[in-house]
Parts: sequence; structure tokens; C-alpha cells
Amino acid sequence: MIKRLIFLLWGLFLFALGIVMTIKSNLGTSPWDALHLGLIHYLPLTLGQVSQLAGILVIVASYFLGMKPGWGTIANMYFIGFFMDVIMDNKWIPDPTYWLFQSGLLLAGILIIGWGSFFYLSAALGGGPRDSFMVGAVTKTGYPVWKVRTVIESSIAMLGYFLGGPIGIGTIIIALTLGPSVQWAFSLMGKKAQEIEHDSLTIRLEQ
Repeated sequence: MIKRLIFLLWGLFLFALGIVMTIKSNLGTSPWDALHLGLIHYLPLTLGQVSQLAGILVIVASYFLGMKPGWGTIANMYFIGFFMDVIMDNKWIPDPTYWLFQSGLLLAGILIIGWGSFFYLSAALGGGPRDSFMVGAVTKTGYPVWKVRTVIESSIAMLGYFLGGPIGIGTIIIALTLGPSVQWAFSLMGKKAQEIEHDSLTIRLEQ
């Protein structure tokens, strides 16, 4: 269990680090991060706190879609936002001044998010709130994953854009490369994400 917790926390830290790197690239962020950055213009909260708040709302929505959260789901909601604030407050990632540095920071962030996903999913303590919501929506509607994901991501991107979030070329690059980045990390480690059986929060509480 200790190893799984280490995998979980290390993965969530890497995920947060990768997110901050994509934000700092100033080329555009993922739809969800664009939404979070848009919301901080209207809420007296830090970026990490907005991410946590959105995570709570998504977990609740996922529950009503039949998706029970795991400890990893709760940890994902809290620690990614916590680590993001720590990284940004301490200015561990510098602001790039040249487009080459910006591009490198964006691509490195995407790779690190891929590895973060590998570690926290390998802990098998529950997927992230947003992925759980997508799976729940697929189950309820019967539509294929790509259609549901496209609708969700497009809707969030539009909302983020109208709130003033940074939608740009980086948003498109992230959309096209994040999935392959996660797949690459799993392939290198000889594992398959779809074969991981996650423990639900209910199961752990009952044991």
C-alpha cells in the first residue's frame, strides 16, 4: 500500500508540474486549465484552489452519473491544485522569453503530464475527477468515448475562452499529443491503462 501511495503522490506532483509548465509556455493551455485561469478573474481564489473547486463539482456530477470516487480521485482533486500553487508561488518554472523556450516548455510539460498520469493511475486508487466524469457520461449516453470527450472538451474550452482563459495553438497541440504522451509512458513501462482495476472509496471504507 505504501508503494501505491508513493506512486499516487509522485504522479500527482508530476501532473501539477506539467500543467504549470504548459501554462508558463504562454502558448495556450488545456481546456480545463483555460477554464480555471478564466475563473480566477472572477473568484478570490488561487489557481490551485479554483482547480480544487472545479474538481469537487465534477466529482459530485460524476457520482450522479454512477461513478464512485476512489481515494485517488479525492487526492487528485486536492493535491494537484495544492502542488500547482506550491510550484507557482515558489516560481520553480521561469517565464520563457523566446518562442523556442516556450515550445520546449509546452512539449516538456505534456511529456511530464503523461508520466504523471502513468504513476497516479498505476496506484489503482481511482482515476481523476474529469476522466471519471467522461466515463460516466459515456456509460449513461451510450455514445462513443471520442464523441463524449469532444463535446466535453469543446464546451469547457469555449467557456474558458469567454471567461478570458488562454486558448491558443498550445491548446490544439495538447489536445493532439496528451493522449499519445500518456500511452507512450504506459508502453515504455509495459502496462495498459485499461487493465488497471481501481479501488473505489466505498470498498476501502468497508474493509
